[in-house]
This record gives sequence, structure tokens and C-alpha cells, in this order.
Amino acid sequence: MSDKESAKFYQEILDICLTAGRLMIEGGSEMYRVEDTMLRIARNAGIKDPRVFATPTCVFMSLDGGDLSQMKQIRDRNINLELVDRVNELSREFAAKEITMTELRKKILDTANATPTFPLWLQVVGAAALSATLMVLFIDNYDWVDFPAAAIVGALGYLAYVAFKRFTKVRFLSELIAAMVMALITIGITHLFPQMITDNILVGALMTLVPGLALTNALRDLFMGDLLSGIVRLFEATLTALALGGGVAIIIKFLGA
Repeated sequence: MSDKESAKFYQEILDICLTAGRLMIEGGSEMYRVEDTMLRIARNAGIKDPRVFATPTCVFMSLDGGDLSQMKQIRDRNINLELVDRVNELSREFAAKEITMTELRKKILDTANATPTFPLWLQVVGAAALSATLMVLFIDNYDWVDFPAAAIVGALGYLAYVAFKRFTKVRFLSELIAAMVMALITIGITHLFPQMITDNILVGALMTLVPGLALTNALRDLFMGDLLSGIVRLFEATLTALALGGGVAIIIKFLGA
């Protein structure tokens, strides 16, 4: 293999691995899983000593003993486990020789250009179901009066979160506004129907935005030794929780429960 062909080969491996790592981080994967997937792709492509370092905001990779290095920045992180599973499955198919490197590259790029996701209406329905059922779980009482209210508030609050997130790049602002919307609707409902309990409705509705997966991944990263990623994700989850609590507190402070 000539130097030109070797450089092209290494560059192709870097592009595939870095894109795969970026997609997995954007989907909410743990850092050790991202690094493992990237290393698996590189080693099965014939690279002897690939090196990878992944963080929630950037992923680095070097080949050829460190002579060729690149990085890719991650700006948007969501919860999309289907995306993580799809990339991970492609790496396993490549490891099992079921697809070639050219096919892997094409499928990775197709996944990057058309990120798999659920339609908005289904996400809203899921938020409604989650809000109502978790309200029952947390208050430990089958309160059928607040049950439909929690579903409605959770669905509308999640819809507000998605809508505002499209128009702002400021982190945690969409969570703050969505929490304010939930509190505002809840107070309006309890004023119309005094038998409903504000706390019960909000406990269930806010669960749709509580960073449970982010907190879980933060702890898993810490336990796996990825201290930087674990601390960053733990801090990010804390800020999200503060935004949700702050949004509710602002509305209750000025309007009252």
C-alpha cells in the first residue's frame, strides 16, 4: 500500500469511527461504550494500536501510533437509545464480517443524515402516559381525580419543551420554560377544580423532563473510571433539575398554588 493509499485508508477509518462516536454520544450513550465501539471498528479494520478518548462534548482518536489524530465536537445531546443501538449493531456486524468497511461507512453516514426518532405525536402520548403512571407511583395512591390532569399537564409541558428547544440554543432554558408552563397549567386546573392537588399533578408531569438517564450514565461513567465524563454529566443533570425546580418555583411564587 502506497503512502497516499495508506493516508486515505487511515482517514476513512477516522471518519467512520468519529462519526460513530459522535452519534452514540448524541444518543446518550455512556463513554466506555462509545470508546469500545470505536476501538472495535478500528481493530476489525486492521488498525493495530487505535487510541480513543471520549467526553460528552468532544471525541478524540489517533491512529498510526499517534501520528494521525483528529477530533469531533458534539454540540447536541439527547436521549435516543435507538440511535445508540443502531450504531452499536453496525459495529458488531462489521466485526462479524457481515458487512464490508464501505458498507459500514455508507450505513453510518445514512444514520447520521437521517437520525432515527419517534414522531412528535407519539412522544407526546408517551409523556402523557409516563406522567400519569409515575404520579401514582410516587404518591403511592391511585388518585383517579389527578390522574388525567397529570397526563394533560405532562403532555402539554413536553410539547412546550420541544417547541422552545427548537428556537433557542441556550442550554436549560427550554427546561425552565417547560416547567413554568406545567406549573401555570396546573395552577389553572386546580383553580377550576379545587378537589385536585397541585403537588400530585406536578410530581407526575415533571418526570417527563427529569434527567434520570443522564444521572444514571453519570454514575456509570464514574464507576467505570471515566471521572471527567461522570462529573460533567452529573453537573449537567443537576443544572437540569435546578431549571425544572426553578421554573415551578417562579410560577408558584408569583401566582400561588
